[in-house]
Amino acid sequence: MASAEAHSAHNYHPLPIVVASAEGAWMTDVEGRRYLDMLAGYSALNFGHGNRRLIDAAKAQLERVTLTSRAFHHDRFAEFCARLAELCGKDMVLPMNTGAEAVETAVKTARKWGYRVKGVPEGRAKIVVAAGNFHGRTTTIISFSTDEEARADYGPYTPGFEIVPYGDAAALRAAVTDDTVAVLIEPIQGEAGVLVPPPGYLAGVRELTRERGVLFIADEIQSGLGRTGRTFACEHEGVVPDVYLLGKALGGGVVPVSAVVADADVLGVFRPGEHGSTFGGNPLACAVGLEVVAMLSTGEFQARATELGDHLHAELNLLTGAGVVTEVRGRGLWAGVDIAPGHGTGREVSEKLMDRGVLVKDTHGATIRIAPPLVISKEDLDWGLDQLRAVLA
Repeated sequence: MASAEAHSAHNYHPLPIVVASAEGAWMTDVEGRRYLDMLAGYSALNFGHGNRRLIDAAKAQLERVTLTSRAFHHDRFAEFCARLAELCGKDMVLPMNTGAEAVETAVKTARKWGYRVKGVPEGRAKIVVAAGNFHGRTTTIISFSTDEEARADYGPYTPGFEIVPYGDAAALRAAVTDDTVAVLIEPIQGEAGVLVPPPGYLAGVRELTRERGVLFIADEIQSGLGRTGRTFACEHEGVVPDVYLLGKALGGGVVPVSAVVADADVLGVFRPGEHGSTFGGNPLACAVGLEVVAMLSTGEFQARATELGDHLHAELNLLTGAGVVTEVRGRGLWAGVDIAPGHGTGREVSEKLMDRGVLVKDTHGATIRIAPPLVISKEDLDWGLDQLRAVLA
């Protein structure tokens, strides 16, 4: 830790633990102490650490070919795109690497679609976003962030975005104009504290965007791929957006894999040379991503997240009744827990849980986020909750 402090930029404030190995829902530090992972890499590890199917898929591909660049075809690319498109009920996939790259790609897609298809005058395209959002940390993305910690000192900022309150349907409707090309939102805001919008909000976004000829872009990078008990969080309101943004769990915690998924009338706006990525859609990423899609296609992980998620929220809500927690939010195996005043900050609670062998992470002062791998056992989940109760007692 001292060496990392001396030789790496201080853009993170990790808990004081040095992980050496991990399996399933458990991690082991360099001194041999085990910890229950209740964060799962911010949903990148939905299928657990060292998932055998994913590791085997990666190993097999490592022996064959790992990178061709998009200058050439490779034999895993077409199948990955086809299977992921099928999972999403869409026509086409544009693979990238990180979540932020997927969001940047979506911004470019929406603008190009707005000019070429909708007919917005050049240079006037607007994208409506929600306050409290977290879509990544590139210069363009932080330009429409309301988090000053993420935004300060990085100007001048990229124009073209209109920010409205999250969950406010009336404000969203008022913000959409003839120059609006897209509404970009998280179905559940993760970094903001696992904020779930009011019932009917996502359906209202879908209705409004259809009515006004605007793309509905759902950032499902954290909320998607089984986390909430559905393949996509939008499904809780029976909503299908025009564009899905995927990442994190799409690479199974093995390699960074992200994607923009939409129909041909949207992604078909791109021509060769207009956008790209050397590593996007590489053979190793496609091999792992294909296995992730196959695992999700069974419905097993979604069902598990529903069952264990109901149990998680029932137990956490008891803490609200006990007065040690002020609010619990979330869906499936995903929760934001606001710690009551006098029981510690989110950071302090996270550190005390670490001392008891449980790993979570704080956000925005008094909130901790709980998002264990979907493979966690009920017994381990209950043990982790027991440690939380003990810390807050």
